[in-house]
Amino acid sequence: MAPSARGAVLHTTAGEIEWSFFGAEAPQTVKNFVRLARRGYFDGLAVHRVVPDFVIQDGDPTGTGSGGPGYTIRCEYNRLHYDEGMVGMALSGKDTGGSQWFITHSPQPHLDGRYTIFARVIRGMDVVHRVVQGDRVLRVEIVE
Repeated sequence: MAPSARGAVLHTTAGEIEWSFFGAEAPQTVKNFVRLARRGYFDGLAVHRVVPDFVIQDGDPTGTGSGGPGYTIRCEYNRLHYDEGMVGMALSGKDTGGSQWFITHSPQPHLDGRYTIFARVIRGMDVVHRVVQGDRVLRVEIVE
C-alpha cells in the first residue's frame, strides 16, 4: 500500500525545495523518509556532498557520507529515470539505504536501476543549483 504523504518541503539555508513522492513506485523508501522527517532527523543537517552538474547529497548526521539512522532498508528499483530533479537514496551497496538522499542536477541515465528513485523536485530547482556544501536543511515539512 502506498504511503499517504504526497511530498515534502525542505526548508534550507539556500531556500525551499519541494518534491512529490513516488509512493506507488517506492513505498517503503517514502515511508522511511517520512518517518525520519517527522522525527526531525534531517533538521539542521549539512549538505555534505555537492558535485556540480551531478548531485547534492544530505541525510548524514555525521557529515562524512558514511552515517545513517542505524538500520538499512531494501532497494526499491523501479522504471523511473534519473532526469533533472530526481530524488534518490544514496547507497554503499545493494540494500544499504537508510537516511542519505540525493537530488540530481541534470539527467544521469547511468544511475537508472541502480539507486531507488522516491521523489521528484516540483519547485525549487533553482535552489538545488544554488546549494553549496555546508548549506543546511533547517526542517522538513511533510505534505499530506
